[in-house]
Amino acid sequence: MENPQGRFGRRRRVMADINVTPLVDVMLVLLIVFMVAAPMMTQGLDVDLPEATTRPLPQTDKPLVVSIRQDGAVYLRKEKTTVPGLYKVLQTLPEEQKKQPLYLHADKSVPYGQVVETLSAIHRAGFEKPCMVTLPKQGKK
Repeated sequence: MENPQGRFGRRRRVMADINVTPLVDVMLVLLIVFMVAAPMMTQGLDVDLPEATTRPLPQTDKPLVVSIRQDGAVYLRKEKTTVPGLYKVLQTLPEEQKKQPLYLHADKSVPYGQVVETLSAIHRAGFEKPCMVTLPKQGKK
């Protein structure tokens, strides 16, 4: 008759621990894949901007217009300025005028970083909702 305790006098127990070695191997492989893929995901695609299918915004008598030309020059109404100069001028405007819409015209070939820098200066000056001016999207004919 065979011993119920097993071959060497010990009972066989079911192993209840989780083997994490394969999990660690898979996680390290995923980490390497994401480390290689992450720099590729930060590069943008060439996008022909701006066109939008939004409705036009209501116009005021004398709208405040900031323009960024193709060469990167920044204009407030029709006066050439810089981004820090734009911030200084916009900051001095009365609070009632800061509640009015401010329209940002940016050429579609202007680098995105420059548009964001200009928008940041507008926000810091107290304009909460600047309006990006776009062309209506042309329908298929």
